[in-house]
Amino acid sequence: MVFSYFIAPLLLAVPILGSTSSANPPGLCRALPEDITFKSNPDLPNPFAFFDGHPVESQTQWNCRREEISQLFQRFELGTLPPRPESVNGSFSNGVLTVNAAEGANSISFQVQISKPANGTAPFPAVIAIGGSSLPIPSDVSVITFNNNDIALQNDQSSRGVGKFFQLYGTNHSAGALIAWTWGISRIIDVLEMTEGHNIDVKRLGVTGCSRNGKGAYVAGAFEPRIALTLVQESGSGGAGCWRISDHMLNFQNITTQTASEIVQENVWFSENFNPFVNNVTLLPFDHHMLAGLVAPRGLLVIDNTGIDWLGPESVWGCQTTGRLIYDALGVSSSMGVTQEGNHAHCALPADQAPDVDAFITRFLKNQHANTTIVNTDGANNVGFVASDYVNWKVPRLH
Repeated sequence: MVFSYFIAPLLLAVPILGSTSSANPPGLCRALPEDITFKSNPDLPNPFAFFDGHPVESQTQWNCRREEISQLFQRFELGTLPPRPESVNGSFSNGVLTVNAAEGANSISFQVQISKPANGTAPFPAVIAIGGSSLPIPSDVSVITFNNNDIALQNDQSSRGVGKFFQLYGTNHSAGALIAWTWGISRIIDVLEMTEGHNIDVKRLGVTGCSRNGKGAYVAGAFEPRIALTLVQESGSGGAGCWRISDHMLNFQNITTQTASEIVQENVWFSENFNPFVNNVTLLPFDHHMLAGLVAPRGLLVIDNTGIDWLGPESVWGCQTTGRLIYDALGVSSSMGVTQEGNHAHCALPADQAPDVDAFITRFLKNQHANTTIVNTDGANNVGFVASDYVNWKVPRLH
């Protein structure tokens, strides 16, 4: 199947075809073509090949490919992430950080609560908790509680264009809620960088969320490079799950799991630009294993629950162990972990997974040694995932 979709020019760093050098000299990158034809591909797309098929053979080329993946996600799934607005300022007082932003004649203001750690020495690392945290955060780490619904509402389909992000950029902006929340988190970091008194070390920031907010945490970690650690908890399809695998689980294995065609009817997490693909996700030139590549080489821990079919445990395991191959290619395998365990309630972290979370916080937020080589599932036979059914490409050495 071929699907033609005309888009405006995307200014990407894409190496010129035919280059065989191990590193591209400056200026040898170009934009994607305006007229793009998508071809059906049931496999998980190769992160190490550009959209035009040109292979990624060096770190420099990976940097270009990473930007291409970012732009493809924004154009065809998440919506455009605006740059820092014309004006950003704020203040900190009595545990509350106030963020003010203005673009043209429009302006907004929102607040986040910052907890003071019971132990430790300032400046403290901090975790930005989207909608609050259901993970155990150590007593020497601050928690910044982010009311993401204030920025972009997520009640149901009627929430499209509702929230302070859309007050600033217009109700017709292409962004879904996930990318709007990412924008809000970036503004929090902006104000942390320019204010004093909060005692937060802005070089040691993490982000977390569970379920729908776990989807948001993954997107925030992928698109905000100032986040040192991304903790994705039970995010399901549209987060740590891959669209292709979730569709296969429902349609061929009769497992009731969330799919792209369902998710766009449920809520407004994704851009309306995603709608043309949801009934045939094999047309997408990406899938969510590539979100790991946008986070890399920074810290990433994917926490999942094998006991809830709706979350698509096979999809999450297959998607994220495939995404971890990007970390392998970059020579930083231990910077990404995947941990799955069942027999517990949604968003209730079992005792056996708590050390995994602690290890990643210790290494990436406290800058202390910890073993983060974590790739575990209690699901039989890799929860049913067979890599050869989805991965037909090789992993290069990019380091």
